[in-house]
Amino acid sequence: MGALHEGHLSLIHRARKETDRVVVSIFINPIQFNNAADLRSYPRTLARDARLAANAGCDLLFVPSAAEIYPRGFQTFVEVTELARRWEGKARPGHFRGVATVVAKLFNLVQPDAAYFGQKDAQQARAVCQMVRDLDFPITLRVLPTVRESDGLAMSSRNAHLSSEERRRSSVIFHALQEGRRLIEWGHRREISISRRMRRLIGRAPGMRVEYAAVVDPETLERMRRVRRPALLLVAAWAGKTRLIDCEVVE
Repeated sequence: MGALHEGHLSLIHRARKETDRVVVSIFINPIQFNNAADLRSYPRTLARDARLAANAGCDLLFVPSAAEIYPRGFQTFVEVTELARRWEGKARPGHFRGVATVVAKLFNLVQPDAAYFGQKDAQQARAVCQMVRDLDFPITLRVLPTVRESDGLAMSSRNAHLSSEERRRSSVIFHALQEGRRLIEWGHRREISISRRMRRLIGRAPGMRVEYAAVVDPETLERMRRVRRPALLLVAAWAGKTRLIDCEVVE
């Protein structure tokens, strides 16, 4: 959706290495926002994005308008039902319907052989994988590791909304995920104990508020009562007025 950072550019670099032609779409998708203010405030930096994408190896920048993607009378939507019920789906009703619909349209318009997504938006990546499988899109999906700042904060377009102090405190999300990883690697199996520890670590940081922290099955995204590997750690937290999400895969 634009406001490109090193995480996005890493996807373009990988696509450049593995494919003959690279298409980058930039489209701030109105139907995946359930908050009008959030849509209005989303960063819009198209000139900068175009320059960064070209330098990273993009052959074609596809920047459709909302009217082109959703013309008058549009009424068809794609839903990934079970995977969208919890976590981000519960916090942001309709979000994944918007994501699945626009990604399906972009796939149909571009007809790619491969598509590249970041791991940070783990639930989104999993939902798109399910959609591709269920609807028989002839596309190979690549889900690449999260790119982080030097202190561990996941790169995100929303980081631009953080004050310098909020930015500093937000690194606690990464530290909490690493603590969850350590607990699993040390043999802890009670999900409630691991997720509680992550919540406490984040909640102790001034100005931070946890929305959810969980250890889930990477395939179903259901919370594990007894943790087994592989596992996926999910966190959503607020730094002031900015909502941040992150994850960690434990193989």
